[in-house]
Amino acid sequence: MTNSPSFDLIVYGATGFTGRLICEHLNATYGVNRDINWAMAGRSRSKLEQVRNELGLDTTVALLVADTNDKASLNKLVSMTKVLISAVGPYQNYGSDVIKACVENGTDYVDLCGEPAWMHQMIGEYNTAAKSTGARIVFSCGFDSIPFDMGTYFLQQIAQEKLGGPVCRIKCRIRNMSGMASGGTVASFKATMAAAEKSPELIDVLVNPFALTEGFTGPEQPPGDKKIFEDDINSWSGPFIMATINTKNIHRSNFLLGHQYGEDFVYDEMVLLGSEEKPKKPGEMGFDMSLKPGEGPSKEQREAGFYDIVFYGTASDGQTIQVSVKGDIDPGYGSTSKMIAEAAICLLENTETSGGCLTSAPAMGASLIERLQNQAGLIFTVE
Repeated sequence: MTNSPSFDLIVYGATGFTGRLICEHLNATYGVNRDINWAMAGRSRSKLEQVRNELGLDTTVALLVADTNDKASLNKLVSMTKVLISAVGPYQNYGSDVIKACVENGTDYVDLCGEPAWMHQMIGEYNTAAKSTGARIVFSCGFDSIPFDMGTYFLQQIAQEKLGGPVCRIKCRIRNMSGMASGGTVASFKATMAAAEKSPELIDVLVNPFALTEGFTGPEQPPGDKKIFEDDINSWSGPFIMATINTKNIHRSNFLLGHQYGEDFVYDEMVLLGSEEKPKKPGEMGFDMSLKPGEGPSKEQREAGFYDIVFYGTASDGQTIQVSVKGDIDPGYGSTSKMIAEAAICLLENTETSGGCLTSAPAMGASLIERLQNQAGLIFTVE
């Protein structure tokens, strides 16, 4: 890192719904400038002051003003911190200059991105430079894609221990879930669709599971776009809206890990719909997609949410391993805000990984699983 930062972490977008929750988690878990020296950043000082007061934070929490339209203010902001948490999306609209500033300053970065076309573009533009400056740019550190990326990584570590090598096939299935997709996720999805309409070549990126693996293409992957009955699970399975981004991130993780999962690795994600002749509809899983940016569920609604994701691994010789990842709170807000905060702290404390445009598993590995279990309410289990 080329700068001499004043802060360990800065939450950029602190006045947004998820940004507020990130600040709330940092305050509740680490206090103010006790264990982690952190600050809040956004476009408006008055809004930052209002949020700091509403959250009951100490007035010593620093408030920093920066605007994505003002490159000088962004450069100044990222030079002041070791890790930037960006909750300012859609990233394709507001995130490119933030990435540029972090890369140029050698500042580590985490976000909540679920926009594969933009990530593909950022990797192409900044991966080499980030390796040079040491900036670790870690995309998708919320519900997309940490439980899925780290669940896959967890299963493969168990496979190494128990089978002596990786499994070549993993089926990820949403076993149960209650919660809401964040308004930012919905806005990002709409922005991606709008961009694809203007630039049809983006559709090739969106439909390609290996869009983020920089030239590597593995075996054909299951489409996951139709309802199917799976005899081995004895259940109907249906499409999962977040599979498009998660599958790309997991193949990138495998790519960045030197193909620890194998070059023949096959992975897909679907929602379990039950064994009945008339299965549930995927939408009945309770994942509400109606929220707008800045909106979100109440504290009671967040605390009533949960998720239960199961991973079925099969080795080339037919041996199987099954693991699960469970979260104790609403996935799109409560769990997401904790996960990104803990990912940022994990980067802060684990300085041995090198720079580049990364995903959670190669950037943080087993130390992130430990943090998520200790501080973010996730449970990783071998079943």
